[in-house]
Amino acid sequence: MAIIDYIGQTVKLKVERLAEFGYFLSNGDEDVLLHKNDTEMELEEGQEVEVFLYTDSRGRIAATTTIPEITTKNYGWAQVSDVKPGIGIFINIGIKKDMLLGEEDLPVHQSVWPKEGDMLYITLRVNRNERIYVKLATDPIIDGIAIKATRQDFNKNIHGHIYRTAKVGSWIYTAEGFKGFIHESQRKEEPRLGEKVDGRIIDVKEDGTINVSLAPRKQEALDQDSETIMNYLASRNGAMPYGDKSTPEDIQERFQMSKASFKRALGRLMKEGRIYQEEGWTYSKGEK
Repeated sequence: MAIIDYIGQTVKLKVERLAEFGYFLSNGDEDVLLHKNDTEMELEEGQEVEVFLYTDSRGRIAATTTIPEITTKNYGWAQVSDVKPGIGIFINIGIKKDMLLGEEDLPVHQSVWPKEGDMLYITLRVNRNERIYVKLATDPIIDGIAIKATRQDFNKNIHGHIYRTAKVGSWIYTAEGFKGFIHESQRKEEPRLGEKVDGRIIDVKEDGTINVSLAPRKQEALDQDSETIMNYLASRNGAMPYGDKSTPEDIQERFQMSKASFKRALGRLMKEGRIYQEEGWTYSKGEK
């Protein structure tokens, strides 16, 4: 096979000759450069060496002795290293050159593009111009690595990374190896592609996949809502013009919670003796 056919793969080549800036490797017919910046090895003429072939920023085929897990034949998890609006995102697969996931392969809304540090399950592809790009894992690929959840996993806390996102919901691959779906009603905001999220299993389906909620459990939500109210009171010197009779619209606008959640939190705070209400206003104890 020609050198060009191994782009994005590992191959064993022989050191054809030495150069000041590295080594020229050969398959017997063609040469490729292994730059000294792409290896920590000291090589000799005639020595066989395993390398990974990629295309550099100028489109030239280059070699590295750093062998990545992710190739055109293998999938793996890799971290986002940079985001370039109008171009796409760059991903670190372990070699010196980061790989590009083009804008055309990312969600339409940039708000759910991955950020630096997010993790994606990817492989590599080579286009007609012999340039390497990143390819995201599809559902069938995730199906191939996922394990089935059981009824015993119901209601467990999980965490994982978003591998696919849409308006109707998000798809997650968990640390346990479960494939899951997060309906839009079970999240406050749409997670980013590649974002690590924490949730809980709210259903185990017959095929072993799971439904996940990112909403906090009732007790946790009550804690958060109570804290939100107390923080707002503190910002207003202990008094606010909101209470049991406030409209759902006003409560939603001010506190981003439903009236039912607001009333539950108020009831808890009053029971704990932290607040009281008077003439439609709510006060911290000791303030009026």
